[in-house]
Amino acid sequence: MLFPTVTFAIFFLIVLPLNWLTMHNPRNWRIMMLVASYLFYAWWDPWFVLLLAGSTLFNQLIAVRIFKAEAPRARKALLWVGIAGNLAFLGWFKYWNFFASSAQNAAHTLGIQLDPGFVSTVLPIGISFYTFMALSYIIDTWRGTYEPVSLSRFAVFLSFFPHLVAGPIVRPAELIPQFDNPPDPREVDATRGFALILGGLFLKVVLASTCAKLVDPVFGSPKLHSAPETLLAIYAYAVQIFSDFAGYSTIAIGVALLLGFRFPDNFNSPYRATSVQDFWRRWHMTLSRWLRDYLYIPLGGNRGSQFETERNLMLTMVIGGLWHGANWTFLFWGALHGTALIVERLARGRREARGKPPMAKWLAWLITFNFVCFAWIFFRADSFGQALSVIEQVFTGWGVPSTGITLGVVAAVATGLGIQFLPVNFWSDVQARLSRFPFYAQGAAAGAVLMVINALGPAGVAPFIYFQF
Repeated sequence: MLFPTVTFAIFFLIVLPLNWLTMHNPRNWRIMMLVASYLFYAWWDPWFVLLLAGSTLFNQLIAVRIFKAEAPRARKALLWVGIAGNLAFLGWFKYWNFFASSAQNAAHTLGIQLDPGFVSTVLPIGISFYTFMALSYIIDTWRGTYEPVSLSRFAVFLSFFPHLVAGPIVRPAELIPQFDNPPDPREVDATRGFALILGGLFLKVVLASTCAKLVDPVFGSPKLHSAPETLLAIYAYAVQIFSDFAGYSTIAIGVALLLGFRFPDNFNSPYRATSVQDFWRRWHMTLSRWLRDYLYIPLGGNRGSQFETERNLMLTMVIGGLWHGANWTFLFWGALHGTALIVERLARGRREARGKPPMAKWLAWLITFNFVCFAWIFFRADSFGQALSVIEQVFTGWGVPSTGITLGVVAAVATGLGIQFLPVNFWSDVQARLSRFPFYAQGAAAGAVLMVINALGPAGVAPFIYFQF
């Protein structure tokens, strides 16, 4: 079920009043929300619900057993069973096709026809997100920072429909306590909730969809497009993926807020970053923090030697790349970012050792932004060959007519980059002013914005990019 559709609007108009009518009775509310969330997830394929339910039961069992176990060795063994079970679950559905085809290709290069009857799998939507949330549940239980809750509470936490298919990745301690302390409906900041939803719709329906009009054909057939078109498509993809994913996250945060729950922010103007490290503090922040707390720090973080720190950075980013998709291009994208983080760390250390001032901010931003956009080429491309063709076309396609550059795409790219540099409190100030308007004026303004979005956006709604992850 896609957010920017009439189907979801009808679904939410039913769930929203039921949410507030049952909130005073936690047991009834959990039943209602569990049914609603499973219905939301089953809209794509009802069989996926069985996978979600299986993950819920498995992780609840492991968490409870870890909590009750007294011997450290038993607790650690249960933890590894839980981690292995989740990774096997994720690996089968997300990576089996990748490793099977890679094995076949490797055998073919050696002259061996390997065809042992590989079974093709279908990737369930959102599996990476709710698996990481389940892992945080059992790991936090093992660490002693969080106690397991009842099965119904954990089931709602894992399946809660606003975050279910594309995040944000919410920790147990960030959301589950809110289930038992529901707010008064009058305390909900409805103005902010609707503003977030409208802002997310604009990002997705207008900016991301408009950029896709150039990005898809250029990456589909690079040789047919000129150098200016290709270069613009690279920057347009940077705007597209930001607008697509930040749009979804913003809608999810707004929907959750209208239901009375607060999600952590997931984006903070990532394209104004002045270093790759700064970029990852601003981009998909809930994933960045998850990788930091559950992978980088357990690997040793920066507590060891320089080599160990660099190894941990590279492993974290490569695994982060693999999390995004089962393709060698994602691994390479992660390795590019890992290499950039290591280079930045070494350069910063040398500057400090020599007493040199940091690089000018404008130059640091220019280098960071163009590196990020360059790395996005491999993230977007279906293969290394396609990525190299796009890069080659930037240098060799100057004689090809530029027929794909339109005012709409240029405006979308400019808008997507321009909003990165708005003052920090710009949107909160706008929301504060809107909240002082009468409710009928706010409704009229929301209706006008929806009409503009509908007029500017293309027909139909493309799936969110991050649904494939």
